[in-house]
Amino acid sequence: MTQVISILILFLLCSIQLHAQTASARWSEAKASAWYEHQPWLVGSNYLPATAINQLEMWQADSFDPAQIDKEFGWAESLGMNTMRVFLHDLLWQQDSVGFKKRIDQFLAIASRHHIRPILVLFDSCWDPYPKLGPQHPPIPGVHNSGWVQSPGALALKDPAQEARLRVYVEGIVGAFGNDPRILAWDVWNEPSNTNSRGYHNVELPNKKQRVLELLPKVFEWARSMHPSQPLTSGLWEGDWSVPEKLDPIARVQFEQSDVLSFHNYNWPEDFEQHVRWLEQYHRPIICTEYMARSAGSTFDTILPIAKQHRVAAINWGFVAGKSQTYFPWDSWEKPYVLQPPAVWFHDIFHPDGHPYREHEAQIIREATGVSEVQ
Repeated sequence: MTQVISILILFLLCSIQLHAQTASARWSEAKASAWYEHQPWLVGSNYLPATAINQLEMWQADSFDPAQIDKEFGWAESLGMNTMRVFLHDLLWQQDSVGFKKRIDQFLAIASRHHIRPILVLFDSCWDPYPKLGPQHPPIPGVHNSGWVQSPGALALKDPAQEARLRVYVEGIVGAFGNDPRILAWDVWNEPSNTNSRGYHNVELPNKKQRVLELLPKVFEWARSMHPSQPLTSGLWEGDWSVPEKLDPIARVQFEQSDVLSFHNYNWPEDFEQHVRWLEQYHRPIICTEYMARSAGSTFDTILPIAKQHRVAAINWGFVAGKSQTYFPWDSWEKPYVLQPPAVWFHDIFHPDGHPYREHEAQIIREATGVSEVQ
């Protein structure tokens, strides 16, 4: 009897281990395609409420603004948008994990009422590498995204001892919401190789790319260990993706670990379509998680028809003109627009009062999504 029990225990342990290994593997092409077949054509924006300058101000208890989010998601619903890309932050988990989860749940309830399923972003290499909890500084006049912060910040990124804390954050968030049907997908790291040539290049870690390369595969592994029902991704954003051999080391991790392929493109429509064709050869769903920079040649009227034709999800930056000030162009870091506004808004769709920057653009989005009239 003892021998039989031992064999049964060994069998169960092997089964558990096999299940963990199988569940933690990258999705097959077939599984990714089957998931995508059940999705509508996905259209949305990178989202930050007008009242927040960055991820911390959006989510901290003292500045979390569900009424503002509900109002703005009503505007998104009126355009036929069905997803939003939303950034989280590791310091929020460290500050108050229980409260953070409650606010995420409240946010998801608001999104669900407006038929929006967001992509949640876990980490981000862009802009200020020294995030701080608490009240955030006011916007720098005339400057694009003057308060956005990285996650993890430079202090956490350079310290291997903090990996345990970052792992707890990833596993805690994905563990709590990894089977929540209100969430579309997980973007594990935004532009991981970005060293921020504008604004912060001189204060970035000298070995930032090496540290990111060491950490990024672990982040995918931590997220997968929670067996989420939603796909994982990390968006390609620079370089040549025409063949895997041309990918740099960080992009190769993004490419090889993503269940569905995502990318950024702020260029002319011909360039956008070329990048789509590069990615199509890999036979996985494709999500454009950042596009639309009017003065750089990326506009709704040129990009949305291409995305729809190829059934590529289209998520523009950004949504409403607010404290992020992303209606100013990137070059505002060198020449702030304090004396006069730019000739054309760079990003964003709505003024803070809810009327579109250009009504014709709003109509283009509604027509693409099948919403015939303003709701």
